[in-house]
Order: sequence, then structure tokens, then C-alpha cells
Amino acid sequence: MTIAAAQSAFALDSPPDPALVRIRDLVYQVAGIFHPENKLPMLLDRCGPRMKERNTPTLDEYFACLTSRPNRHVELVALLNEITIGETCFFRNQPQLHALRQVVIPKILKAKSKLPLQPLRIWSAGCSTGEEPYTLNMIILEEARGRLKDWTIEILATDLNERSLAHAKSAIYGAYSTRNLAPKYRQKYFTPSAEQLQLQPVVRNGITFSRLNLSDDGRMRFIRGLDIIFCCNVLIYFDLLSKQRVIQHFYNNLLPHGYFFMGNSESLCGVSDHFRLVDLPGATAYIKEERSQGA
Repeated sequence: MTIAAAQSAFALDSPPDPALVRIRDLVYQVAGIFHPENKLPMLLDRCGPRMKERNTPTLDEYFACLTSRPNRHVELVALLNEITIGETCFFRNQPQLHALRQVVIPKILKAKSKLPLQPLRIWSAGCSTGEEPYTLNMIILEEARGRLKDWTIEILATDLNERSLAHAKSAIYGAYSTRNLAPKYRQKYFTPSAEQLQLQPVVRNGITFSRLNLSDDGRMRFIRGLDIIFCCNVLIYFDLLSKQRVIQHFYNNLLPHGYFFMGNSESLCGVSDHFRLVDLPGATAYIKEERSQGA
């Protein structure tokens, strides 16, 4: 079935094209991203540019491109790039960031104060085009003159979308992304570049960007020793089973009493009881607590 025919089927409330359902199931199997029936038109729209690029007029042919033809892995990554386009900006969740600075960082520093080495490790999981990890690093740089002096800071930023990661590494942003920037951050950490802003190296150097599929159990098991995880507005695209797998990895990835932040509209209610919800000034987070042997 062509794109136009599939769109007509949706308009007539007819059953979706079986090939589109197979594409949906493949995306879920590979990335944990599930499109229920009411979201299939959106998936169809995302397939359109790739089908045009590959000159495949029907969904059956495009499914073959994703599963049995040469370079099928490359094409699957390209489709995931279309599906996982995120929307973000610098200093997006101000109350959350305020709580991080005023409560979370001091508590973690106190918990680790007796260690001979003093690393602080933060993960931005689903970092999109980089605004979140760069925001976190600007906050850390402000703290480095005081209580974080002599601490080693590591920020890991991962995303499934290769195009988003390329944008993040370029570190050039327009007015929409920088709309929440306070003047002091704009002047201190950015350099004008035509009609955009270029992040200065001091902010870029402290972050490691890499492509990561949160459904890749093998790679998720090797991420350890984290103090803070941010995964905001990412798991809304996952079904319950996929969420539970990712959350279990987050629990294992964190050090004892590490903190986990989600988006304002997200919750672990009905997903996991491994974390304890804590109220922070204007925000909430989840804290890791060691479970007893009988738990």
C-alpha cells in the first residue's frame, strides 16, 4: 500500500496496512518505542521522507528495506532519526534545576565527602540536541568556584537520534533554544555566531556525547557509578514493559542515594517501586535506596 492509500484507509477508519503494523513492531522490538493504533498515522508520516529517499513507493517495499535488503541497519537508524525528533531548550525546567543546585548537589557531596576521590557523574539520557547537558554543565561550572572545587565532573549525554547528536556537538543554537537564557549565562558562556549563539569550549569540553539505545540491555548494564540521572520526556514513548526495563537499568546505574529526574508529566507510579519519591522545592525527584535482602 502507498502512503496515500494508507492515509485514505485511516480517513475511512479502515484497518491499518499490515506492512505499517510490521514496521511499528520492528521499531518497538529495536528501540522500545511503541505506536498504538491512534499513533500509527504519525508513524506513517515519519516513514514518508524515508520512502521518498529510498524510492520505495509501497510500505511493503519499505519494510523490506528495513529488514532484508543491503544497508538495512543504516536505513533503520535513519527511520529512528525521523521518529525521535525532540523539542527542548536551555534551562527548560527551572524549578528542577533550582532544586538540583540547592538540595541535590549538597546532599550528594555530603554522602561522598569521605571518599578519597571525589567524582560527580551525571547522565542526560535522551539529551536530544544538547540543551539539557549543556545547561547542567553551566550550573556545574558556577558551582566549581565554591563547593565543587577540586571535584572531578563527568557528564554523559546520550540519545538515539544521530542528527540530534550532531547538532549537540556543533553547539550552535538559535533564538528558540536560547529563549530561557538569563543574560549572565548568555554573556558568559556563549559567543554570537551570525544570528545564532555558539557555546564556548569551557562548556562543551566537560560532556561526552554518544548514541545509545535505552533498550540495548547489553550497553545499559555497563553504565555504572552515576550520581544523578536526567531522563525527561523520553519514556512517554515507551510502553509499560519497555519502561520497566529501562527504569531497572537506571536503578542499577545509580550509586546508593543517587537521584533520578523525570519530566513534569511523568511518574513511576505503576511502573516501579524501587525508587522513593522525594519532594524538592518546586519539583520532585526519585532517590535510590538500597533494598533489604528480603525486599
